[in-house]
Order: sequence, then C-alpha cells, then structure tokens
Amino acid sequence: NQKTREASATDVSKRMSLPMDIHLPSEFLKKLQQESENLPLCQPPSRISRRASLSDIGFGKLETYVKLGKLGEGTYATVFKGRSKLTENLVALKEIRLEHDEGTPCTAIREVSLLKNLKHANIVTLHDIIHTDRCLTLVFEYLDSDLKQYLDNCGNLMSMHNVKIFMFQLLRGLSYCHKRKILHRDLKPQNLLINYKGELKLADFGLARAKSVPTKTYSNEVVTLWYRPPDVLLGSTEYSTPIDMWGVGCILFEMATGRPIFPGATVKEELHLVFRLMGKTAPGWDSIADVK
Repeated sequence: NQKTREASATDVSKRMSLPMDIHLPSEFLKKLQQESENLPLCQPPSRISRRASLSDIGFGKLETYVKLGKLGEGTYATVFKGRSKLTENLVALKEIRLEHDEGTPCTAIREVSLLKNLKHANIVTLHDIIHTDRCLTLVFEYLDSDLKQYLDNCGNLMSMHNVKIFMFQLLRGLSYCHKRKILHRDLKPQNLLINYKGELKLADFGLARAKSVPTKTYSNEVVTLWYRPPDVLLGSTEYSTPIDMWGVGCILFEMATGRPIFPGATVKEELHLVFRLMGKTAPGWDSIADVK
C-alpha cells in the first residue's frame, strides 16, 4: 500500500543519506509487479515449524532452496532464481560446476573467501554455501536487475538524478572494498545489481583480489575489455585501486550518455579508441603495432 511504499522509501533515503527519488521506467515496474503477482502466497513459518524445518533442511543443504528459473549461464557457472523454503525470500543460486580433475575453480574460492567478510549495503550478500560432489552452489540475495538491463529498459536514457544516485552507491561500495585492500577488477554494468527500490550493489567478485601493497604483481587478464585501463591492456601486472576507478569512469559515461565510451572489439582497437580520445600521455605508448 501507499504508506508501506513511503516508509520503505524513507528508510532507503536515510541509509543512503540522499533524497530517495528513483524514477524507474514504468515498463520495468510493471514487469516486477507481474513477477511478484505470479509468486504463490505463503504464510511465514511459525517459530516451531521453522525450528523443525532447520533440522530437516537448514543452511548448507540443497533441498532448502527451490529453483524458479534460469537467470544466466557462463563458462563455469549457471545462475538460477530461487526461493528459500525457510524464509520464503527470493534468492539467486549460482551453481559452479566441479570437474574431478580440476577441483573447485579459483574464481569460486576467491569469491567465497572475500564475500564472507564483506558486509555492506552496496555489496551483494552471500547467504549460504552448498557443496556437493558435482557442484558448489553460492546462495546470494536476489536483486531484480543489473545496470545493463536497467539501461536497456530505459532506452539508454537515464535521468542525471538517477546517474548521481547510482554513482554514489557504486563509489560507496567500492570505497568499502578499497579500504579493506580488495580490488574488484571486473567492474561493468552487468556486475552492478539493482533492486526495485533503486539500491545498487556490487556483485561477481570472482576476479577480485586482496592486495597487500599497491605494487604487487597480478594477472593482466582481468576486467572486461571495454572497461580495462590502457596500462593493463598493454600488459601491466602492477596496479592498484586505479584499475577499478577507470571502470567507474567508463560506467559513469555510459550511464550519462547511454553508450559505452570505448567499445573496442580487440585489445588493439580498444587502445586506439582510448588514445584517440585522451591522447598518449606516457612514454613508450607511441607505438602499439605489436599489440594483438
């Protein structure tokens, strides 16, 4: 009802320290409403029944969750929309396939080890971990969309008010990570999740790394091409927080204009786009003929 909506908006406003005035597209809201109406109505479990349920299913058990549909699929994992039988809350189930010869992917180990210690309003919450012989399932809080889908639903025309709201939340979540010496290393619109309240949360920490000192050597095969800084494109493995801040700048441009700033198809094309706009500002960057 109207009072409930006003109360939740006020609550979000207080936590964000910003006026809550998110203008979500009507088509986006209609879709969310239809999805909510299609969910079966369930009464919250009583304390006694919940205690009994915990003994039967509980956390760390696959039967605790019901799959509702596939959200996406990648090389190593498939993400499903699901629901917890204990709380009736929606969740996102990230199933990571386990190969007997290779064991658990290092990206999954990184994501779990980092997210279990990252507790922030602008970072997606890891609720549960389920391990079986065939897969590792990470149970996350469910958010309705990502920034890429949001831009598409807006027709790539986002109000500057919303740009500021989302950028504030992105920077706040990223600041929390950087203060704890965590680099995300894969910032892009698809990894920024948004709920119907307009809350934005950083997600997909599979490429994230904990850094001890700013000059530590890492892999240069990080960050989706369009959001990768030129020094990393040129093979640098010594980087720090600027690798994430370059991605933030690219995302800001994309939100403000509705188009990516450097949509290169290859590393060489990506560098040409960067240098054409910004110039070659460092020694040794004059020749990129050897870049593949």
